[in-house]
Amino acid sequence: MKEEIIIAGFGGQGVLSMGKILAYSGIMQDQEVTWMPSYGPEMRGGTANVTVILSDSNISSPIVNTYDTAVILNQQSLDKFEQMVKPGGYLIYDPNGIMHPPTRKDINVYKIEAAEEAAAMKNARFFNMIVLGGFLKVKPIVKMDNVIKGLKKSLPERHHGLIPQNEEAIKRGMEIVQEVNKL
Repeated sequence: MKEEIIIAGFGGQGVLSMGKILAYSGIMQDQEVTWMPSYGPEMRGGTANVTVILSDSNISSPIVNTYDTAVILNQQSLDKFEQMVKPGGYLIYDPNGIMHPPTRKDINVYKIEAAEEAAAMKNARFFNMIVLGGFLKVKPIVKMDNVIKGLKKSLPERHHGLIPQNEEAIKRGMEIVQEVNKL
């Protein structure tokens, strides 16, 4: 098993955190992992993305040009990364702020209305966990108990009291992710 993932959106959406939690989850599952963030100089509002690779064997390079899965959270990222998903791969996106949805027919496309759901939950900080839940429903490459261990590893100890709410947000994301185009 080898999964090459790009998660992309605006800074402040929890893009890097989501990748970090996914990477730690893979480590907890005894997988080989790379986590490679990329972001602009802006603290919030600039573009941010992270490449995460999870594998059962050694990873030769953390740099990839095409991805098995793209998790897209804004239009700029969709414009940039939609064509970089391997044929037969997966694209998961939040339609909030997306003016032109994905058009490819040679990939599996799912949408998750995470921004809307986070607003309904009255906590925008759960946005990225809702998205992560949608991803894990579509691509169950790490087990939930390892995701919780990954959360504990990546969150500061002072925030460990929020882990049950984060777990609920992940589960909610698993419930609301919708298939748009399935091969």
